[in-house]
Amino acid sequence: MPGIKIPSKGKKVLLHCCCAPCSSAILEWMVNNGIKPTLFFYNPNIYPKEEYEKRKEECVKHAGRLNLEIVDADYDHNEWLVVVRGLEEEPERGQRCAECFKMRMIGAATFAQNNGFHVLTTTLTSSRWKDADQVAEAGRFAVSQVIGVEFWAQNWKKNGLSERRSILVREFGFYNQLYCGCEYSIKKN
Repeated sequence: MPGIKIPSKGKKVLLHCCCAPCSSAILEWMVNNGIKPTLFFYNPNIYPKEEYEKRKEECVKHAGRLNLEIVDADYDHNEWLVVVRGLEEEPERGQRCAECFKMRMIGAATFAQNNGFHVLTTTLTSSRWKDADQVAEAGRFAVSQVIGVEFWAQNWKKNGLSERRSILVREFGFYNQLYCGCEYSIKKN
C-alpha cells in the first residue's frame, strides 16, 4: 500500500495495541505484507477494570484468529493515576494524553529492548480520539530511552485503513468502546 513504510526484513516488530477495533486493519495489513508482529497489551489507563478486561479479551481472541502472540502487560491503574496527577481537567489530546502515551510507549520500548524486538509501533495512531503526531512524539521519546529499538511512526488512520477498520469491526462483531479509555475521557465524551 503506498504511503506505508515497511521495516527491513528480519526485524522483529512489537505492536503496542489498545483494543481489537484499532488493531484489526493494522494487523490485517501487516500479515498481508509479511510482518508477523507480537502484540503488546499495556494500557493501565483503561478504566474501570471490567472495561480493561473486555478490551484485552477481544485483543487476545483476535490475535488467536491470526495466530499471533500477544503479551499481557501488568495493569496498574494506580501507577497511571500518579503519572497524570494534576492533569485530570486537561482536554482530550492535551497534556494528560501526552503523559499517558509516554508512559505506555516507555513500557513498550523497555519490553522491546529486553525481548529482542527491533521495531516498535502502536495502534494508538489509528484511534479517532487521538492525535497521531502526539502519539508519534511519545514513541520517539520512548525509543530514545532504550538501545536498539526504532519507532515506526505510522499514522494508521490513513491509506484506507480507517475505512477498513470500520468494515472489520462489523465483520468480527468487535466490542467497540465509546471512549478512549480513562475515567477522564468518559467525562469528556
